[in-house]
Amino acid sequence: MKKNRASRLQKTGMGPGTLLHVGEKKVEQSIITLIDYSETQLQETCFTSITESHNHHRENNVLWLNVYGLHEPHVMSEIGRRFHLHPLVLEDILNTDQRPKVDDYGDYLYIVARFFEYDTAASTVSSDQISIVLGKNFVLTFQERPSGSFDPIRDRLRNDKGQIRKLGADYLAYELLDSLVDRYFVVLEELTDRTEQLEDDLLLKATPLLLKNIHQFKRETLKLRRAVWPLREVLNTLTRSDPRFFQPATQPYLHDLYDHTVHVIESLEAIRDLLAGMLDIYLSSISNRLNAEVRILTMFTAMFMPASLIAGIFGMNFRNQPLLENPIGFYIAIGMMAGIALIMATVFWIRRRRS
Repeated sequence: MKKNRASRLQKTGMGPGTLLHVGEKKVEQSIITLIDYSETQLQETCFTSITESHNHHRENNVLWLNVYGLHEPHVMSEIGRRFHLHPLVLEDILNTDQRPKVDDYGDYLYIVARFFEYDTAASTVSSDQISIVLGKNFVLTFQERPSGSFDPIRDRLRNDKGQIRKLGADYLAYELLDSLVDRYFVVLEELTDRTEQLEDDLLLKATPLLLKNIHQFKRETLKLRRAVWPLREVLNTLTRSDPRFFQPATQPYLHDLYDHTVHVIESLEAIRDLLAGMLDIYLSSISNRLNAEVRILTMFTAMFMPASLIAGIFGMNFRNQPLLENPIGFYIAIGMMAGIALIMATVFWIRRRRS
């Protein structure tokens, strides 16, 4: 968080399009991977520096360039020069706290999404920004670190599984977005299981630790919700976009992806309602426990009030007082106190049995 704040302070006052990384540095060195493929051929290359890519020549129909690490502005600048990217696009790529969105720059689309992971040990949700640039026969992806989210897509490309090689760059962009949404379901399942476990623990006994965990899960769920709601609008825009970027053959897949996003949103709303209900259960449990404790204290107070009355009567300073000169007067007074307390305890017990 300190790194984020420092970068924002440095960026304050700079002109639009200034390339400055805003966010946490998650890799030591930027890594560039390139997959150049067609229906029959595939070439895969990895570059550890931008200079290594100068001698590379494109050979196939579709190109997928992926960058790990967004903290080197000169790498972004060179990629932007080669693919004619707008300076504002490069600025948004380097600003890693963007909300999901889609921008149309005429020759290409710029899409922002987020990748989520759930830490079981810490019960927290973390996210990385994923930037996707879809142009004619090329896709550019920019990630903060290697997360493995796109590895299944690479495997399908290498092994020529499915129809990913047969369709164009728009289908590749769909596959990338679909892998991110599938990841939402994994995180959502973890959150659901943990929330149900919290509910079971809460029904057994409400503790301050459970209240802390409930509030923490509300925050983690809110993180996911803030990313999924804008993503739904992004997909809605893509389904209604003209065929420049997404061909009619890819549109049904986008509609299906939009439905998946709606499903995630509905599940998040259900978790949020469940957490709100758990807060009500916690407050009711604490209130019931307090009422029970107050009732017990009231019962004991009522039982000993007659004893206080008797002690007060016999403690008055009158010369002629009953039982004052009686050798067993003290024991008679104690017996009266104990007897009345026993009678009242019996009455309370009978009333409780009947209720």
